[in-house]
Amino acid sequence: MRAGDDRYVVKIEVFAAHDPAKITEEDLEEDHMEAVSELLRDLEESEGVGEVEPASRRMRYDLCPECRRRFLRDPLSKDTAQKFDFSEN
Repeated sequence: MRAGDDRYVVKIEVFAAHDPAKITEEDLEEDHMEAVSELLRDLEESEGVGEVEPASRRMRYDLCPECRRRFLRDPLSKDTAQKFDFSEN
């Protein structure tokens, strides 16, 4: 794209969904501190502590008019994914 050309901005946000649940009597009786202690203990004991992916991510793309049309026609690239013919290996 060149300066002055028409362009379109696509913003995508991916985040963890949360479905609120009702708090039950059992939830209130559960020892949450023990669960947290277990998680911390497991983290300390694990050798290969990997990087934790963030729960959300924002992306921004600038599109030319033709790319905008293709994106609006197939935003998740389903048509492109179906064109590949992978072997049964």
